[in-house]
Amino acid sequence: MAKTETDTPQIYLITPTSFDLATFGPQLAAVLDAHDVACVRLVMATTDEGLIAKAGDALREIAHARDVAIVVSDHITMVERLGLDGVHLSDGAHQVRYARKELGADAIVGVHSNTSRHDGMSAGEAGADYVCFGPVRENTLGDGSFAETDLFQWWSEVIEVPVVAEGLINLEMIKTLTPMTDFFAIGDEIWGTDDSAAALGTMIDAIKA
Repeated sequence: MAKTETDTPQIYLITPTSFDLATFGPQLAAVLDAHDVACVRLVMATTDEGLIAKAGDALREIAHARDVAIVVSDHITMVERLGLDGVHLSDGAHQVRYARKELGADAIVGVHSNTSRHDGMSAGEAGADYVCFGPVRENTLGDGSFAETDLFQWWSEVIEVPVVAEGLINLEMIKTLTPMTDFFAIGDEIWGTDDSAAALGTMIDAIKA
């Protein structure tokens, strides 16, 4: 995932943590057919490798048929086995070098750094292809911490590594962060709606406005 060449952030889709493949597969395909998407992240709450592998195989076919990259959260050993494009590390920067060594220079290695500028910089220095910060607004989850706009502003001005805004994205935050982020990671914001493609379209319209 490369830094955007224009001021318009790209879309990075995150799957639900639990889904019926027979339903979600067509849902994802419809969204990818309707909109340009840079990457899909497979996230599953289960630790059942068989279920993850089955989902990975099916979603890889859907994504790759549309020239969209697909990564998996945390399961480094599954990337090559399932023919995926890389891994997203949800627990900070400390596994970046290991993942890069295991997967090679061409694989996508991304990191979620929560709200920590230091962790984000460490991930970038270790070779991460992108760094996620979020959630992006006040909330009642966990300790309530969130990535403030100033973090994205600073990162966009100082750091070359692409930055991803993730978590509790809404239209207001899209308008605020569009000038200072390379990607918006969208997941729960659209999957629970009646029409996921239309919901994403509304967000993309806000980015372009």
